[in-house]
Amino acid sequence: MNALSNTASVQLLDFQEQYASDFARLNYEWLETFFTVEPHDREMLDAPYEYIIQPGGRIFFARVDGEIVGTVALIVETPDTFELAKMGVTPKYKGLKIGKMLMQHAIAEARKAGMKRLVLESNTKLTAALNLYINSGFKVAPLNECSPYARCNIRMELIL
Repeated sequence: MNALSNTASVQLLDFQEQYASDFARLNYEWLETFFTVEPHDREMLDAPYEYIIQPGGRIFFARVDGEIVGTVALIVETPDTFELAKMGVTPKYKGLKIGKMLMQHAIAEARKAGMKRLVLESNTKLTAALNLYINSGFKVAPLNECSPYARCNIRMELIL
């Protein structure tokens, strides 16, 4: 049974240092379930302010009843492009459209920031995530040959 019957009580929050450990926890949980944690993951997850926020990126959180249950990051790739990354929702809250809420919020914030496009890297075995990306308007794009992640076998983009 889901911990929440609807998403009415979900709050979306901007990054605050007090949530840095939640950002790491949610992403390590996701990575350890589906893949392995790679060196670049550790860099970003252990120092999100330095690697994401300080260079101009953003991190958002979903909170339910005081608990941080989901997150997504917008990482500066180029002056007009954010990479949508580090998106995850804790398992007991899956299926409640929290990922969709985070996605829509991230897209809206990228537009507000004046970005021209969003890109993401993923893996084709993550069918639920790929469906969310496609339903949000992302299209398959050429792979980034310089990706720091071995797990990535698909790149997608959304023109804003």
